[in-house]
Amino acid sequence: MTTRKRQSNPQSRQSDARPRRSPLRRILAWILALVFAVIALPYLLIPLYALPQLHPVSTLMLSEIVTGRSYERQWVDFDQIAPVLVQSVMMSEDGQYCAHSGVDWEALNLVIDDALEGEATRGASTIPMQTAKNLFLPSTRSVLRKALEIPLAMAMDLVWSKRRLMEIYLNIAEWAPGVYGVEAAAQAYFGVPAAKLSRRQAALLAVTLPNPIKRNAANPSRNMTRLAGVIEKRASQSGAYIKCLYD
Repeated sequence: MTTRKRQSNPQSRQSDARPRRSPLRRILAWILALVFAVIALPYLLIPLYALPQLHPVSTLMLSEIVTGRSYERQWVDFDQIAPVLVQSVMMSEDGQYCAHSGVDWEALNLVIDDALEGEATRGASTIPMQTAKNLFLPSTRSVLRKALEIPLAMAMDLVWSKRRLMEIYLNIAEWAPGVYGVEAAAQAYFGVPAAKLSRRQAALLAVTLPNPIKRNAANPSRNMTRLAGVIEKRASQSGAYIKCLYD
């Protein structure tokens, strides 16, 4: 009785010899893909947010929704915001707003030099950088967050007009706990629409921005009142600095 030798399939041997991914490698691949998607998503949203009919929300507003807390925000177009408020915010937060392309490199380099020398550092975040943080990034301070802010700010400044960028910033900034956007802030603090803010009210709102949790524009401290006076004076002399918004 003859026995036949079972012929082996070369393709079968090759598939059996092919190394299989370990579960750990598959998990790491999924994590890397997720990280890439999270980093890439803002760059896909930036062109969409250039459309004036879209009203973006900030990461803080999203966290309010997720945790079930209520918040106030009434979107207003740029032309419905008092120019004195825009001037005050610019002179308080980013005096070179019309001159840079999203990042004030001179101010940033000074901060880096101070940090390397062990000196106390001051903020160098421009309005585009703050908008990038508010729209897409967590509010916790870190070197990684700052590194992500910079290219996002440059991309927004490239894709959006200066007016659109300022409009979005003023409509997503936090002005008090649970109060977002300049319209809700003007109503909450002074009982007037954003279009009717006075110079002093605008200056007080501007100096509230760096710390909206502790600063109250309707009940300013002595230091806030002093700062508001400085900002009010700068805003009245800001004509050359705001041409990109009102030309």
